[in-house]
Amino acid sequence: MGKRETVAIPLAVQLHQRLRRAVVEGHYPQGGVLHEARLAEDLQVSRVPVREALPLLAHEGFIEVTPRRSAVVATWTVQRVNDVFDTRLGLETAAAAHAARRVAAGAEPADLVAAVVRAEAQLEADDDEFVQAEANCAIHLALVAAAGNELMDSVMRAVGGRMTWLFYLTANRDLHRQRDEHAAILDAVRTGNDRLAESLTFSHIEAGRAPTLAKLRDDLS
Repeated sequence: MGKRETVAIPLAVQLHQRLRRAVVEGHYPQGGVLHEARLAEDLQVSRVPVREALPLLAHEGFIEVTPRRSAVVATWTVQRVNDVFDTRLGLETAAAAHAARRVAAGAEPADLVAAVVRAEAQLEADDDEFVQAEANCAIHLALVAAAGNELMDSVMRAVGGRMTWLFYLTANRDLHRQRDEHAAILDAVRTGNDRLAESLTFSHIEAGRAPTLAKLRDDLS
């Protein structure tokens, strides 16, 4: 067998990933201004790749670009939290039902199975809350992808960054209970039970709304 080619990750993408984690973990606080010069110094790079990474963060909802072109870390509000949950309820519940019907028609939800397995392994092997939040989010991305609808998938990926952020902020929730809920949703999809998959997904998402809003209130008090 020939050697596997190594694909180089563009520097702007690497910086996006590093800045994404730094924002989620609060190293750059909500409402704080991000100056290109300071970011370049922090990351020990030139300002050019930093400038290229910022639009990626903006697309995912981590930062906002003001008319004067300065970047500000997004601030969570009650409205924004509810917007994420309402979007997820409409999108993920429909996707879960579509995914189950596709499986009933012969499709294999291999990526969804893999995402659930990876998250379970991560939960038992590592206490890195950011990594666990990303693994949790990956399940939901895979669930929507299993619906086989490119537009649904595109919208979900735009929401994924915000989901990871909220999952990290509520890392004190019972992750083992969430694991069991993920497993139940997966079982419903794999058995082609669209109504059950839809119902379980709705309940799973909605269960996170109250603790997320409570966390926001605690942070503001």
